[in-house]
Amino acid sequence: MDLLTVHDLLLALLVGLGAALYSSVGHAGASAYIALMALFGVPATTMRPTALTLNIIVATLASGRYLRAGLFRWRVLWPFLITAVPMAFLGGGIVLPSEIYRPLVGAVLWISALRLFWPTRLRAETEPRDPPIVMAMLAGAFIGLLSGLTGTGGGIFLSPILLFMRWSPVKRASGVAAIFILANSIAGLAGNMSAVQNLPPQLPLFAAAALVGGVVGTTLGIRLNAAVLTKCLGVVLVIAGAKMIGVY
Repeated sequence: MDLLTVHDLLLALLVGLGAALYSSVGHAGASAYIALMALFGVPATTMRPTALTLNIIVATLASGRYLRAGLFRWRVLWPFLITAVPMAFLGGGIVLPSEIYRPLVGAVLWISALRLFWPTRLRAETEPRDPPIVMAMLAGAFIGLLSGLTGTGGGIFLSPILLFMRWSPVKRASGVAAIFILANSIAGLAGNMSAVQNLPPQLPLFAAAALVGGVVGTTLGIRLNAAVLTKCLGVVLVIAGAKMIGVY
């Protein structure tokens, strides 16, 4: 690995923070990593495989910890997962032109910010019900394709659907999202293995930072309320989304 710079160390620190904040709500942080890489001027071709690789690391950790804490329900997950994984693989193999990729990712980041700004107390806490299978399969296919195209795990779309449709309480939705993200991230990266050659030499540093952040975040997610922290991250996503779209 080339000599690390202050630029690399600062980006790694922020990656760790992003992993901590996102994993506290069951996410793996891909949209945060993309936001940060956009702000640091990382090439678009490097963003997607790097974000997916970090996603796999954090989602593996998060899945194990949320499962051990009993914050998971298979009946909620599988109808989404069965269609999302093949569509994520398909989307991962599609390389979009920069003029399409950048605004698409910017829109994803803004959607992520909206998710973070939403209130945590929802009717799903007291009136959860399992999702209709056909509806969940259709939603899973759409989320999987979009996650593969953008280099995210899809949790930023799945979690709000689960909560606002009253298909899962908040903490259980975190466990469902973590496993969903892990499967989609693997499928998305497998769909475009050639992109692995674009992984940066600083990846071990970023991976270590993401892993440490994931340990902190999942601990907070299981034990504490991370609503204020995630809303702060929403501001970063709004700014980065604007940069990707070209607002400034």
